[in-house]
Amino acid sequence: MVNPCKIVEEHKTYDIGTFDGKEVTYDFEKILIYLDVKGKMLFGNGFKIYEEDHPIILKLCHYFIKDKENCEKNEIDPDKGILLSGPVGCGKTSLMLLLKNIVPLQKPYILIPSRNIVFGFNHIGYKTIEDYGCRQFFCFDDLGIEPIGRHYGKDCNVMGEILLSRHELFIDHKIKTHATTNLNAEELEDLYGNRVRSRMRELFNLVAFDEDSCDKRK
Repeated sequence: MVNPCKIVEEHKTYDIGTFDGKEVTYDFEKILIYLDVKGKMLFGNGFKIYEEDHPIILKLCHYFIKDKENCEKNEIDPDKGILLSGPVGCGKTSLMLLLKNIVPLQKPYILIPSRNIVFGFNHIGYKTIEDYGCRQFFCFDDLGIEPIGRHYGKDCNVMGEILLSRHELFIDHKIKTHATTNLNAEELEDLYGNRVRSRMRELFNLVAFDEDSCDKRK
């Protein structure tokens, strides 16, 4: 049986826990070591995991490794997706690109900027919305800052329509959707409307950085 705790990167093996053939016991300190290495591989040597972010990273790790006991303590449903919110530059996108690597045996998700989806809609129309109504797992990055779509003179709230489709997929087939956003709940409701916002509550677990989290890009 494949050991899910052993991850090989550039011919070097990283143990992020122990596996007795049946049960996995993860070690958060070892996960942090691996995330630091993988982060530098993905984003360059300037990548750094900030100690102030350890609590939110731990919460996300509990979700990704499906630690039911700790998910329950944090009121996280492991069957739902993650909506990771926080101020600009706090590291949301990097974490969503990074954390899926600690569970290489799980079905991966594709991260795509929400604005790129709208640009696709503007070019080819409603087929774009249909394309995201598939069983692929997605993470919609920077949800809420995308422009309104326009195709042949008709406006469309593209991401709102896609979220409704993804909600149907979740209800019918447990297909997960993740997203990152700079907006709070009220701003999302103003943008997408009450109907979409209510579906988002069923679709996502909200995990939020502190409002005063620093901009790591500076």
